[in-house]
Amino acid sequence: MRFPNPLEPGAHIRVVSPASPARPDQTQKGVETLQQAGYGVSFGRFVYESDGYLAGTDEQRAADLAEAFEDPEVDAVFCSRGGYGCARLLNRLDLDRMAAAEKVFCGFSDVTTLHLALNRRGLVTFHTPMLLTLSVDRPGWVVDSLLACLAGRDPLTAAGATGQSVVGGRARGLLTGGCLCLLCDSIGTPDALDARDKIVLIEDVDEPPHRVDAMLTHLIHAGVLDGVQGIVVGEMTRTDESPDHAIGAWPWRRIVEDRLAPLNVPMVMGFPFGHVHAPVSLPLGATVELDADAGSLRLLEAPCVAG
Repeated sequence: MRFPNPLEPGAHIRVVSPASPARPDQTQKGVETLQQAGYGVSFGRFVYESDGYLAGTDEQRAADLAEAFEDPEVDAVFCSRGGYGCARLLNRLDLDRMAAAEKVFCGFSDVTTLHLALNRRGLVTFHTPMLLTLSVDRPGWVVDSLLACLAGRDPLTAAGATGQSVVGGRARGLLTGGCLCLLCDSIGTPDALDARDKIVLIEDVDEPPHRVDAMLTHLIHAGVLDGVQGIVVGEMTRTDESPDHAIGAWPWRRIVEDRLAPLNVPMVMGFPFGHVHAPVSLPLGATVELDADAGSLRLLEAPCVAG
C-alpha cells in the first residue's frame, strides 16, 4: 500500500461534494477547524450545487473530484458530506490516476465506495469525520484524532477508542470496510470489498433491524467474509428506533452477534467510528492489530509517510 504525505502547516485542502448536496452553514465550522489547524481550504466549483439528492450532476461531481486529485497545488481532498451518489461517479473517474497522485483523501458513509476503489489501487485513505460531521459540537478528541491522522500521527492514540469484546483473540491485517449498505452494494463490481486476510470495519445508519440482518447475511452468503481476520463493528445508528412493526425486530447488537460471531474471528462491537456522535479517524489500507479481548485497535504503521 502507498501512503499519502502528511499535511504540514500551510497545506492546501480541497473540499468536494461527491454525493449529496451540502449547504454553506453545514461546512463553515469544519472549514474553520481546518483553518485553525494551519491549513488552507478551497472549494470545488460545484460543492454547493444541488440536483435532487445529488450535489449537482454526475459530470459536475466527477469533475470536482478529478480536478482536486490532479491539481498539483492541492495536498488533500476532503468530502463535505456523504448521503448518496459516489457510486455513480466510478465509470467517470480515472481511479488509477487518482490513486497515483497519493493525496490524503477523507470521508465516510457514502464515501465508502471511493475508499474501496482507491484502496484496491494501493492508496491508503482516511475514514474520517466530514465537514457536515464537524458542523455540530463534538468531543475534543474527535478533532484531535482527525488532525493527528492528517499530520501523519496515530489517530487512535489521540482518541483512546475502545469497543466491547464479542469474540476474543488477536488479529492483524490491513484495515478495510465502512458503511454496511455500501459494502453490500460493492458486491459484483470491480471494486468489491476484499475482506480476505483483513480487519473489516462495519457500521451504518437509519437501517431497519431486518435490513441489517439481510445485509450481513448477504455478505456471508456471497463469500465476501471468507478469510476475514477480524471484525470491528461500530454502531447501527438509529436501527433500534426503526423497526418494521409488522414483523417485529431484534436489537441490532443481537443481530450482529447472531450473524457474525459464528465466523469465529476476533470481533468487537461499539467501536466509535462512522455515524456516531464521537467518531475516531482511521486509515483504511494501513496495517492494524485488533485485540478483541481488550476491545482495542492498534495502528502498526504511520498513517502518512514523509515525502
